[in-house]
Amino acid sequence: MRVMLAEDSALLREGIAQLLTAEGHDVVASVGTAADLLREVALDPPDLVIADVRMPPDFVDEGIRAALEIRRSRPAVAVLVLSQYVERRHARELLDGEGGVGYLLKDRVSDIPGFLDAIERVAGGGTAFDPEVIRQLLAAQDRPAERFAGLSERERAVLDLLAQGHSNAAIAERLHMSLSGVEKHINTIFGKAGIVADGRYNRRVLAVLAYLGPPSGA
Repeated sequence: MRVMLAEDSALLREGIAQLLTAEGHDVVASVGTAADLLREVALDPPDLVIADVRMPPDFVDEGIRAALEIRRSRPAVAVLVLSQYVERRHARELLDGEGGVGYLLKDRVSDIPGFLDAIERVAGGGTAFDPEVIRQLLAAQDRPAERFAGLSERERAVLDLLAQGHSNAAIAERLHMSLSGVEKHINTIFGKAGIVADGRYNRRVLAVLAYLGPPSGA
């Protein structure tokens, strides 16, 4: 996999680069600013971009805005954002697509197997959202979407893990269910949410978007 890194901390940037190289990935660029990231992606688009949310010059949201720009201009490039905090509005915007996106808190990088799993999921067109990101996004809503009011406790647990980007097999393992049971619950969730099969969109992403509701301030 060809990966580009954008992180202003040289120590963390080098650490992630060494980890990815050891796993057989090709780190084709490693930069410290959002502007440099956008330039490198324009010159030679990678398979995956890993970017910090806060980057020079203002250390506000330069990295995540660059990630969103990459998603808009080059949807084939997967994006994984790292942050020390949850930037709610932009985190919600990252979900607005067909997958290939992720948002992890930097504390999760120390969980190397989990971090590598998230990279593979995002690069493969899936999603990887930190549980704390999902929790804060849900807490920001006044109430869950009405269409999900009839979910059972188990269905809601499945949807919570779905929102984090876990595969059906991972959900089955975490909830001690059979794979067929998870698939049945997911189909029930789609039915209750009125989300029909449509080749243009990823129904899993649509269910999560509906569950989280509109972005704060929209």
